[in-house]
Amino acid sequence: MNEEINDAEQYLKGRGAQFNPKNRFLKNQRIRDQVESIDDWTEPNPATIYLEDNAKSIVNKVDSPDVGMWYSMNPYQGCEHGCIYCYARNAHEYWGYSAGLDFERKIIVKKNAPELLRKFLMKKDWECLPIGLSGNTDCYQPAEKKFRLTRGLLEVCNEFNQPVAIITKNAGILRDTALLQEMAKKQLVSVLVSITSFEEDLRRVMEPRTTTAKQRLRVIRELSDAGVRTGVMLGPMIPGLNDHEMQRIMEAAGASGARFSAYTFIRLNGAIKLIFHDWLYKNFPDRADKVWHLIENGHGGKVNDSRWGQRMRGEGPIAEMVRQQFRKYNKLYKLDAERLDLDGSHFRRPGEQGRLF
Repeated sequence: MNEEINDAEQYLKGRGAQFNPKNRFLKNQRIRDQVESIDDWTEPNPATIYLEDNAKSIVNKVDSPDVGMWYSMNPYQGCEHGCIYCYARNAHEYWGYSAGLDFERKIIVKKNAPELLRKFLMKKDWECLPIGLSGNTDCYQPAEKKFRLTRGLLEVCNEFNQPVAIITKNAGILRDTALLQEMAKKQLVSVLVSITSFEEDLRRVMEPRTTTAKQRLRVIRELSDAGVRTGVMLGPMIPGLNDHEMQRIMEAAGASGARFSAYTFIRLNGAIKLIFHDWLYKNFPDRADKVWHLIENGHGGKVNDSRWGQRMRGEGPIAEMVRQQFRKYNKLYKLDAERLDLDGSHFRRPGEQGRLF
């Protein structure tokens, strides 16, 4: 990484995005039109704030065939981890905020999430399909230590015998090991731990408020030792930045007890295109052009492809090389078990008997 970022640029350490791009849904807003005009604009770096909200619903149907789940629930909107590539950034615009710094500094907390889930599971027409936690922002981001909403959701799932698939990159999940172990005995839970790089200089700027790769391997190891079915997510793979680490990550994850895996190829949709471009050229000016063009080559000359079936995997020789490597190492390191091997046959509502099959 280039360590000589100009002091005049006032690079915001501990944040991924360095500015707030325009919200496409807002007509009247004050923005910095030119990212380069830093001398005419000062961007404060205040502490993260939590905005408590009484949500109307918590379980959402997932229409995309690329995600690998039918339903998802997200107790938090926005994420303090600050991952520069996060596709969930665009969703923050629906709340009236920016996909940039606002996404990392203004976290919406759905304080009634467990109650909403209980109400949802009581519906007589619920077929008990696995629910993803989270399909959007990380359910174990720093806010969870204070609000414990993910814990509350898991307690409801355990009570109803509702299967849930978790994805996280935060070691805070280990606080719930005993509960997860109890759920695992009933085949109700699987955990996908996201690891994108072992290079700390890269992780610190790409995912500034996340735990280290070493800690994430510890999560895989401890959960696996506790009997919790655990896998590794390599996402996203970014050509020219972290794609060369795929074998190392998969080998280490397999040795730590991971049994399944998944990956995505970088795509820069919506406002993320501008945010990522700014970040890339500030942090890696020596190879930014190369990385940008490699991403374009993986999406037919663009940096994003919204077509289902293509958007998460990319196309062309670069994306195909990543795909072939994943398949090779997935088999080599025995990470090819079924991802959602969960059992919903014992689902029951309070006062009801379990299902009979």
